Amino acid sequence: MRVNQRAVNWVLRRVFQTVCKIDPDEFKKVPRTGPYIMVGNHINFLEAPVVVSQLDNPVFTGMAKKETWNNPLFHFLFNIWGIIPIDRNSIDREAFQRSTQALNDGKILAISPEGTRSKDGRLLQAKTGIVALIVRSQAPLIPVGFYGYENFWDNLKHLRRTEFHLAIGEPFRISLNGSSLSRDVRQAVTDEIMYKVAELLPEKYRGHYNFDGAVQYKYITAAC
Repeated sequence: MRVNQRAVNWVLRRVFQTVCKIDPDEFKKVPRTGPYIMVGNHINFLEAPVVVSQLDNPVFTGMAKKETWNNPLFHFLFNIWGIIPIDRNSIDREAFQRSTQALNDGKILAISPEGTRSKDGRLLQAKTGIVALIVRSQAPLIPVGFYGYENFWDNLKHLRRTEFHLAIGEPFRISLNGSSLSRDVRQAVTDEIMYKVAELLPEKYRGHYNFDGAVQYKYITAAC
């Protein structure tokens, strides 16, 4: 890991430990080596700086919309962290290739299948673009559920610390069981992935992926 990256992570950890209540124990469940695809929900800007700085792991990277680089601070941070920009308005083959290579290199790649911020913390229906990457890389997935910090700016305004919660689930794999990658199959696989995320969240945050009783999984298998 480059010295300046470790220094940046150290500063950010101190900043967010001041303005947020963060439980470091849950982060210890994230493996130190890959390949893994970490899939989680996306509430606001906090996930990236909190998670990357808290993990402080040179093999951890992720994908983010290319417009984020228009922000000077995130342009600086994401370049240091090696985050991969993606064009959400087209089939971004370069982002796909870079993501595949990152997994081939043994990295942990963080992706938010929803593709945009929910802002209120409730899950949105996810986009299906992640499925092709999963099939090509054959990497196992780690679900993570984020919640509790949707009122960060209001808390900061009133000098209140914000509780930043995350829950890390057990790794799993996707098996198509001979199915072709039709639109319906891609959506079904994506929805199953998001139900794994929803299982980690309090009920009020499950949104589109709220469920009653046990979820029946057709394409998800254990990582072992």
